[in-house]
Amino acid sequence: MASGADTEYVIGIDLGTTNTCAAVVVDGEVHVIPDEAGETLQASLVAFLEDGTVVVGNGAKKEAVTDPVHTIASAKRLIGQAWGGAEIKAAREHLPYKLVKGPNQAPLIDIRGRKFAVPEISGMVLRRMKDIASRYLGQPVTKAVITVPANFNDTQRQMTRLAGELAGLEVLRIINEPTAAALAYGYGRDVRARLAIYDFGGGTFDITLLDVRHNVFEVLSTSGDSYLGGDDFDNRLAQYMLRGFEKQYGFQIDHDPVVRGRLKQVGEKIKRQLSKKERAIVNVRDLAVAPDGRHCDLRFQVDRAGVHRRFQDIVQRTFLVCDDALTHGHMRADEVQGVVLVGGSTRMPLVREMVQGYFGQPPLTDINPDEVVAVGAAIQGAALVTDPFSPAGAHQPLLLDVTPRSLGVQVVSGYYDVLIGRNAAIPCEQTRVFATSQDNQQVVRLQIFQGESRIASENVKLGEIELFNLRPMPRGMVEIEVTFAIDADGIVDVTAKDRETGVAQQTRVRVTAGFSDEAVQVMRRRSQ
Repeated sequence: MASGADTEYVIGIDLGTTNTCAAVVVDGEVHVIPDEAGETLQASLVAFLEDGTVVVGNGAKKEAVTDPVHTIASAKRLIGQAWGGAEIKAAREHLPYKLVKGPNQAPLIDIRGRKFAVPEISGMVLRRMKDIASRYLGQPVTKAVITVPANFNDTQRQMTRLAGELAGLEVLRIINEPTAAALAYGYGRDVRARLAIYDFGGGTFDITLLDVRHNVFEVLSTSGDSYLGGDDFDNRLAQYMLRGFEKQYGFQIDHDPVVRGRLKQVGEKIKRQLSKKERAIVNVRDLAVAPDGRHCDLRFQVDRAGVHRRFQDIVQRTFLVCDDALTHGHMRADEVQGVVLVGGSTRMPLVREMVQGYFGQPPLTDINPDEVVAVGAAIQGAALVTDPFSPAGAHQPLLLDVTPRSLGVQVVSGYYDVLIGRNAAIPCEQTRVFATSQDNQQVVRLQIFQGESRIASENVKLGEIELFNLRPMPRGMVEIEVTFAIDADGIVDVTAKDRETGVAQQTRVRVTAGFSDEAVQVMRRRSQ
């Protein structure tokens, strides 16, 4: 598609665990952007070949099967996670490639003798989308709106923004995936309803309740699980196949990362087949070599009913999250007036059946669950560069979103003092006063957390704020007014001032599972 050289386009990118999709508004129409082969979905894969070549997107699908140790998949599940967290421990068990501990608790991907930060991998996927969009529009694309799961914490959002910057994009806004989906579903349709956006993707699950009134989209509550998604189905099937192989041949092969990677890809294929057919045939040639040198194939048949029985507990976990969102939204499931399905996992008949049972109504299926988030992001992107006083600006959507987790600091005895409560409308801010506890104290450190537990250490640590160069005075005489703000992207910002003098106080935020300025500069140079 050719476009006017003076037109400013903002692409919307749904950076997914399994697939990534981009869209753009051209002359008031939303276009889901295809690649050179006409495909609108790009696999969120980065393959590092032996000759030094790096293959990104759909071109890396073959490598994911033949060389999973050197092909990075599911990077979204790792972004912004701390090394000691449960998510990284689970990833190390299932992912075929190697993870190592980096500085400041950040996981690094060790591949062919090089170590990459997770935002670098996501940045490669985003650069691929940038290039696809530039070719499609016939001009360089430099601006984007990128979506994230509603339940992403501050660190995950910051790392996603960094990935966009490494891709050469100016990230105008980070918006929540369910909010983007609601925008795509309701924009221009004069919807007046309370909607539930049931977003079940490859690696994450979110449920968001919204009140939609014409072009106003107000989020009532949101809840999610950043480590629950289609990957869990694939891993469950891979385990089932491993047990089947062991039963058939009498020896174990689950220690081999190449085997695990191949079977995960096969599991995903089986899952897709069973969404359309009642039975699927598994035929994996040369899966392993027996101790006596025989080459062993894996062959067997699976049926939809049997697989669904093995999957029910995974889907049931989503309804615990739904219960939580409904409680915080002061609603019952039967008060929801429409359920919008988002994410590839919602194509499974089991998911649709169980969602209908939970909400007591058939879900809305007249939109493409793989593309709807990117479409909403593109609509928001166009709104951000449209003159609000122009005729087009008068019809732009208004998004009223919330923060998914409480924000607070650690206080005496390790307790957690909440400053901004969960589901508070964003942007928002809260100010607290902190005083020195020692004579002539010139530095105060505050530990920041997100979460709902009264015990600080049971929440997600975002980092530390350091207030320095304080006036040397007797203890308690220097009071610092600290303002914690959450912006429209859901990212935390901190400012401080001396309460008596009114002078702005210097602050330094050290982000847990983040990167130093020097490390970011190295990433930027490598991404050139």
